Amino acid sequence: MKIPLYHVDAFTGQLFRGNPAAVCPLKDWPNEATLQAIAAENNLSETAFFSGREGAYKIRWFTPTQEVDLCGHATLAAAFVVFNFMQTERKSVTFVSKSGRLKVTRAGELLVLDFPARPPQRCPEPPAALLKGLGRKPKEVWVSRDYLAVYDSEDEVRRLKPKMDKLAGLDKLGVIVTAPGKNQYDFVSRFFAPNAGVPEDPVTGSAHCTLVPYWALRLNKERLLAYQASARGGELYCMPRGERVAIGGRAVLYLRGAVEF
Repeated sequence: MKIPLYHVDAFTGQLFRGNPAAVCPLKDWPNEATLQAIAAENNLSETAFFSGREGAYKIRWFTPTQEVDLCGHATLAAAFVVFNFMQTERKSVTFVSKSGRLKVTRAGELLVLDFPARPPQRCPEPPAALLKGLGRKPKEVWVSRDYLAVYDSEDEVRRLKPKMDKLAGLDKLGVIVTAPGKNQYDFVSRFFAPNAGVPEDPVTGSAHCTLVPYWALRLNKERLLAYQASARGGELYCMPRGERVAIGGRAVLYLRGAVEF
């Protein structure tokens, strides 16, 4: 079997920044063990597999250790592959996923994801493992698919050195940490998911399904410029849309090849 593979840096316009994703367009679906083995071999935070035609595709995402229900950067990367290598005249593409229908639209230099909003709920009694794992007490904690720990300053978020063994024992997929941004950014964030095989994710589109509703309400803004303050870093252009969120970003190709087995 031979499966095309594209390595795309997402949420960036520069190579070696943003979040790298592997993208594998399929004619036929291999079994789940093979999908997971390919993702583990790629050893990136996510590998996206998709199959279909005419701008409508089924998509699945795998970390090195498990399948996940939603992934932003790998969806952005998959749309980049469709627009640049498969259907170059298309202006939008729809992916069918475990999280419903996800549309990606070209908007100038940006690719804009239409994702479900996941507004967080206040968590009055955060788990002890979360507080110990973060090492610095947040101002407040919220919860959706992930824990959301809110700090007062960008510098606090950047200085965090989490204890991954503590965070790995939590009952949520990951931990988002966030604070108001400095300079041009409305807010910054980082994302940790050690129990999914991703100690720190470089740029996490799905986390912004929670971050955008939170910050849009707090800042009373309809357009938000976000920065994920990982070592690689990445920019996200965000808008709340009621039960949905728009998350825009750029992408660049790193390499193109094939998996053969």
